[in-house]
Order: sequence, then structure tokens, then C-alpha cells
Amino acid sequence: MTEFSTRIDHTAKAFDTDLQEITRKVAEMGGLVERQIRDAVAALAERDLELGERVMATDPVIDVLQRDIEEKAVLTIARRQPMAVDLREIVGAMRVANDLERVGDHAKHIGKRVVALDGDFYPAKLIRGVEHMAGLVAAQLKQVLDAYASHDLQSALAVWKGDEEVDSMCTSLFRELLTYMMEDPRNITFCMHLMFCAKDIERMGDHATNIAETVYYMIEGRPITDQRPKGDPTNFGPAAAALQK
Repeated sequence: MTEFSTRIDHTAKAFDTDLQEITRKVAEMGGLVERQIRDAVAALAERDLELGERVMATDPVIDVLQRDIEEKAVLTIARRQPMAVDLREIVGAMRVANDLERVGDHAKHIGKRVVALDGDFYPAKLIRGVEHMAGLVAAQLKQVLDAYASHDLQSALAVWKGDEEVDSMCTSLFRELLTYMMEDPRNITFCMHLMFCAKDIERMGDHATNIAETVYYMIEGRPITDQRPKGDPTNFGPAAAALQK
């Protein structure tokens, strides 16, 4: 083996080591975010202030991981100068980490609402729709993270196509909560908070779809050209104004 080929082999191994570390951090971040979603919805359903605060406390940990991934990725690009598919792996990891950080932010928002409600009791039926929607989005996030780890294009595309279902569920839930508010004015405050939680969950679904698009880019080397399937978007503007009065 010549000196040149030895140097090339060393560079390739060094890149593989860097990529493995980045991938491990993305997996760790994904696990934290998945747990954060579960805990946020459980805290909301059980009026668990301590769990809601724990969800909020997890957010800085996720932020640090995202910054670590980004810094490591930039250093790897500068040192190893990867090309083609190797470069897409690094860029893809940064994109996934960014979307996971945003999902974590939305989970934190739900935790804040749990604390704001201060343990007040409301009928369990009010939250069932939010729990169902969160379960769907959590499953999509897990599926797309598995697709990212295994480079499973078809599984990622299934998540991408499922975004419309999340949007439709959000719209349906919005109407259901409005009905509960009209039936009993005592439900208004809680239902308004649930509407915002539903919007946070819908945005989590959007970020899962972003990750699916990143997986497509990593494998195919180009972005998806088809228009993203979207359901009827719910306008939460009037609800926000009413809650602030």
C-alpha cells in the first residue's frame, strides 16, 4: 500500500468515525424528543405539574445536543471535505437535528400550558382528541427517525404522505373543542389551551414530514419535487385573540 492510499484510507476511517458520532447524537436527541412528547401529553392529561416542569427542563438538554451536532458536522465538513453522498449524510444530520429541536420546543410549549392550568380539573373527554392526535404524530416521528437511521425511503415517504391526516385531525379537533365550549362555558379556558396544544402537535407533524424530505434528499440526492400533501389548515388567529383578552 502506497503512502497516498494509506492517507486516503485514514481519512475515510476518520470520516466514518465522525459520522458515527454525529449519528449517535441524532439518535440520542430523537429519543429525548420522543419521550418529551409522551411526557408533555401525559402531563396534560393527568394535570401533572411536576411532569410538565420536567418537560420544560428537558428542552435545554435538547438544545445543547442540537448545537453539538451542528458544530461537529461543520468541523467534519471542514476537515474531511466529503463529497456527494457523504456530504449529504452530514447535511442530513444537521437538518434532522434542527427539526428535532423544533419538535422539542413545541413539546415545551405544552408543558408550559400544563403549568399555567395549575392542576385544575376538567372532564377527561375534552383531552381524548389531543391524546389521539399526539399518538399519531409520535408514531410518525418514530417511524421517520427509524427511516433516517436505516435509510428506508419507502417508510419515510409513508410519513410524508401522512401529513394530510394530521392536518385533517387538527381541523376536526378544533371543531370538537368549539362544540365543548358552546355546550358549557366553564370548558372555554381549558379548551382554548387544548387548541394551542393541538396546533403545537400539528407543527410537530410538519417537522416529521421535514425529516422525511431530508431522508429522501440523502438517498436520492435531490429534493422531493411533488407538492407536500396538506389538509385544510385551521386558523387559530381568532382563538389566540380571544385567549389573550
